[in-house]
Amino acid sequence: MSVAGLSVSLGRRRILSNIDLTVDNSQLVALLGPNGAGKSTLVRALAGEVNADRGQIQLQNKPLHSWRRPALSRHRAVMPQKVDLQFPLTTREVIALGRPRENVRQRARVIDELLALLDITSLQQRLVPTLSGGEQQRVQLARVMAQIWDQPGPRLLLLDECSSALDPAHQQLIFQRLKQLAMDGAGLLVAVHDLNLAAQYADRLILMNNGQVFAEGDPGTVLTEENLASVYGLDARVELLPEGYPLVIPRQQSGQRPQSAPSPNLL
Repeated sequence: MSVAGLSVSLGRRRILSNIDLTVDNSQLVALLGPNGAGKSTLVRALAGEVNADRGQIQLQNKPLHSWRRPALSRHRAVMPQKVDLQFPLTTREVIALGRPRENVRQRARVIDELLALLDITSLQQRLVPTLSGGEQQRVQLARVMAQIWDQPGPRLLLLDECSSALDPAHQQLIFQRLKQLAMDGAGLLVAVHDLNLAAQYADRLILMNNGQVFAEGDPGTVLTEENLASVYGLDARVELLPEGYPLVIPRQQSGQRPQSAPSPNLL
């Protein structure tokens, strides 16, 4: 996907201004920024859910609006920040929504693979509204992944905070799966608040502030003490780990209680 000069207003307020970005095949791109930076609006614009004031969005060098919906659904899938499902559907039935009009045996195979992949096999007959927030998030991610799973040609995932309700172990699991999907040829744009999780798994970071791209590049280039202070107002130090990615460690402010050592998923 490529985006050039994208600007979006909601009501009378300009939310996004002159956004340029690309998401290539075999690449996991993390979208960062504080609350209100425009991340969710950008994902919605790329999904075609909100109209742009100006700018171009192309998927595989073809304008997004010119794609026929059946073809688009096989190449691009979107997970919004919040999915409020109140219907009494089981986990298995929700995931099946990502594979309509398919051979029953083939659909069952894909569902079984995703259940195991996202550690939700034990939940497959549970009604989704009865699950915890983190469990529901993994079910919805499985549904979205099912949509493009084993499809031929280019595949793109747009994910808005797909791990926000997960415990640290499942955050790691999910991003391991997303990274593998990128290594298998898919392109992924993932809006995330956890800076260290993004640094660990993303090939490229896009840091937004006030509806604009503030910085873009590899984790070591984007996650600097200066950028964190300018965008988040965060006083932190950044250390390069032996694994090759940076770790963001907020400094303790005077008057605060001493805290234990930071976990890898600090923010």
